[in-house]
Amino acid sequence: MMRNTFQLNILAALALFLGGCNSNIVYKASKEIPGGVWSYQDTLLFDFNIEDTLSVYNLNLEIEHSPEFSYQNLYTRIFTGFPSGDRARQVVSLELADKSGMWQGKCGKNKCLLKIPIQENAYFNQRGAYSMTIEQYMRQDNLPGVYGFTLSIEKQDRQREIKESGK
Repeated sequence: MMRNTFQLNILAALALFLGGCNSNIVYKASKEIPGGVWSYQDTLLFDFNIEDTLSVYNLNLEIEHSPEFSYQNLYTRIFTGFPSGDRARQVVSLELADKSGMWQGKCGKNKCLLKIPIQENAYFNQRGAYSMTIEQYMRQDNLPGVYGFTLSIEKQDRQREIKESGK
């Protein structure tokens, strides 16, 4: 009985330690594509809050797709909503394969998983609620072989330099 309690305490401490290794992740959420077919109408919405406007962040998108996917890249439109109500739009090509056609990331028999940095060394200049909407922007209404996305926002150890103007 005492030995089991000791083992449980060791396992709990190990879990806390391993969980603490990812303490720089301030947001992480996954969205599944129903049936593995992404249509123009299916938008992926990620809502998150940012309180620390002095830190620098990396935004990563993890894509899960079929090894039989028909294209080397995936065009997307990414809309970012800011706490002020403003909205920005950007077309982003997510490169799934290298120039020779080899899939990047890790591929198994049924699925490939690729983590793509979509913005590095970014900062958020407003505190509050943000949103990121991702839409497929290919020349095909229904795009088979796309299973899901995970957005993660990771805080860097350094802070951005703020220039005081005349203060």
